[in-house]
Amino acid sequence: MEILYFDKLESTQKYLVKLIKEGKTDKEIAIVANEQYGGIGSRNNSWIANRGDLTLSFVVKKESLPKDLLISSASIYFAYFMKEILHEYDNNCWLKWPNDIYIKNKKAGGVVTQILKNTLIVGIGINLTPKDEKYAYFNDVKNVKKMLNSYFMLLKKGKNWQEVLSKYRVEFENNKSLTVHIKGKKTTLKNAKLCDDGALLVNDERIYSLR
Repeated sequence: MEILYFDKLESTQKYLVKLIKEGKTDKEIAIVANEQYGGIGSRNNSWIANRGDLTLSFVVKKESLPKDLLISSASIYFAYFMKEILHEYDNNCWLKWPNDIYIKNKKAGGVVTQILKNTLIVGIGINLTPKDEKYAYFNDVKNVKKMLNSYFMLLKKGKNWQEVLSKYRVEFENNKSLTVHIKGKKTTLKNAKLCDDGALLVNDERIYSLR
């Protein structure tokens, strides 16, 4: 994976989308910005990042994805691997379904995905600097390049979806005390069940992340 580093961008994801739409790249590539002022978060919200936070977007060709991975569960897949790397810096981190990385009970980052042509664009934002008390951050990540190299090496080794899912089931219980947005409403996950395809079963309704 070729990684391009920028000091400042409006959005790594917007930059990457523009490159692809203009035909300026057709390979798997990652874009990282030290400062981002117009990031994209879940549900089309903006992602507010401080200078020094991790703002990353990268391209994965569909044929490179595990054959048993549904696109609707891609955010879980890529977020889980990032959580595994970040666990080396803070062992209290875990993955809230489907795409938020938490430290204990506070959000510290997240993953969004979108499909463009024959590719999947993965956007990742991780708090590496202090914010207000509602959010957590990873204080011990001092070398972002080293962390990202570890992340992409882990992705390259590859695991199929079912391997990732079997490990994620163990920590999924952490979700039971929290809520998620489903159809614009906050919904408790107290009785939610994680399905084999990454969907949730909530009140007899199957919910896909679609992010």
